[in-house]
Amino acid sequence: MVYTEKMDKAIDALENDFGTIRAGRANPHMLDKLKIDYYGTLTGIQGVANVSVPDARTLMITPWEPKMVKDIEKVIVASDLGLTPNNDGKNIRLQLPEMTEERRKDLAKDIKKKGEDAKVAIRNARRDANDEAKKLNKAGELSDDDLKAEEEDIQKTTDKYIKQIDEMVAVKTNEIMTI
Repeated sequence: MVYTEKMDKAIDALENDFGTIRAGRANPHMLDKLKIDYYGTLTGIQGVANVSVPDARTLMITPWEPKMVKDIEKVIVASDLGLTPNNDGKNIRLQLPEMTEERRKDLAKDIKKKGEDAKVAIRNARRDANDEAKKLNKAGELSDDDLKAEEEDIQKTTDKYIKQIDEMVAVKTNEIMTI
């Protein structure tokens, strides 16, 4: 059942991707993909600073070392977040703008694309599992009837994961569109 591990990883990756998508409220996980050079090591912002949410549309980043403020600010400006950081020398504030209808639709498209990418990963795991079963059949370790049963089991498992992805995409899209 190695293929189910690959499918689980695809689901986990999708959950992580969805966690970085802003759904109207400020969320510290929006910054998870941003990395900063911290003494020669690429580190997430939450690894060099405290990230808090003082209100629904504000993120406050308080670096543990005040000299990191400029570096963190540069990383945020260079990112695809579309946010302009304000710093007071010790803290960085990120004001999240109200989401426009156009932005919501763009995010919904992005969610759907990430869902499709996860489905491709699931289907690749299915293909690999079917190939492995066919190899076992050719080697004589699996009878034709057992091969057919194994392929049906693999397909049922694949369908279950695809359905889970569809549900996740629907929930996240609804979350974005109703805020």
